[in-house]
Order: sequence, then C-alpha cells, then structure tokens
Amino acid sequence: MIGMFIYGLCALTSALCAWLLLQAYARTAYKLLLWTGMFFLVSTGNNLLLMVDKLIFPVTIDLSVPRYLLGLLALGVLFRGLIFEEE
Repeated sequence: MIGMFIYGLCALTSALCAWLLLQAYARTAYKLLLWTGMFFLVSTGNNLLLMVDKLIFPVTIDLSVPRYLLGLLALGVLFRGLIFEEE
C-alpha cells in the first residue's frame, strides 16, 4: 500500500516537472528547458513502468530490463542536451 503511494508520487512529481519545464520552453524557446523537460517526460514513463513492474506483475513478469533501457534513454536525452546545445 505504501509502495503504491510512493511510486505514484514519484511519477506525479516527474510529470509535473516535465510539464513545467516544457511550458517554460514554450514561452522562452531556451533549448536546455526542452531537453530537461524531455528527460522528465521519459522519466515519468520509467516511473510508470516501475509501478507496473512492482505492483501489477510483482512475480510473473520481470520488467527490469525495459526499465533500465528507458532510464538509459532518459539519461541519453539529458546528456545530449547538456553536451551538444550551445548558448
């Protein structure tokens, strides 16, 4: 019960961060806001997949590899924005 609450709060926090960052990007067109917003958007998907893995299919299906790949994708998006974007 408490795990579902914590996983849900993590997903909600990531979604809220993504929404705020992407709204700020729409107003200012500052590229770093876009990349961090995209990171948090993918991170929200990662948190939702964690909820599915741990709460819906705790024993029958192991979704750890797709979760790790989604987390790696999120970090790749963030690193792309931090390394290749110029002011």
